Amino acid sequence: MNLSPEEKNILRRIAREAARTAVLGLEYRPPAVASPLLANPGGGCFVTLKTAGRLRGCLGCFSSEKPLFQTVGEYARRSVLEDPRFAGNRIREDELDGLDTEISVLSPLVPCPDPLAIRLGKDGIYVRKGFRSGVFLPQVATETGWNIGEFWGHCAHDKAGLPWDAWKDPDVELMTFTAEIIDCGDS
Repeated sequence: MNLSPEEKNILRRIAREAARTAVLGLEYRPPAVASPLLANPGGGCFVTLKTAGRLRGCLGCFSSEKPLFQTVGEYARRSVLEDPRFAGNRIREDELDGLDTEISVLSPLVPCPDPLAIRLGKDGIYVRKGFRSGVFLPQVATETGWNIGEFWGHCAHDKAGLPWDAWKDPDVELMTFTAEIIDCGDS
């Protein structure tokens, strides 16, 4: 997407404030944004929240009818309030100072005809069969050190609830995407 430094800073402020207000139980209203790129609807994103390197929430979407800046704010809040993995252990107010926020602005999904040709650390993956689906952002491969088979296998099994080698099944839909990563710890 090639966001400018100023556009990245806008998204950083939005994600931080949206997550903060969600933790505090306050209403969040996104600011007015002049950037045509950020005001363009259709873009997808994921917002990842971590405390001391531990995942505390991560939700997103591949596309939205809302402008990108609103989608980032929405998924920052939803990552705090709705990630089912943390239903009994939501982010607390005393975690706010150490809360790391990362925004992944996504490219559109494209079919993956050769799953062994993906670029680890560059391509995110999406696996779907019927109502079951799973996704890994590109940075997951780098963070875990998985090889290509492990990346697909963990996505199919751990995320989509399919057999480990389901990614080799021609009836399983495989897609890839890239992401522009915005670390909110950077300024």
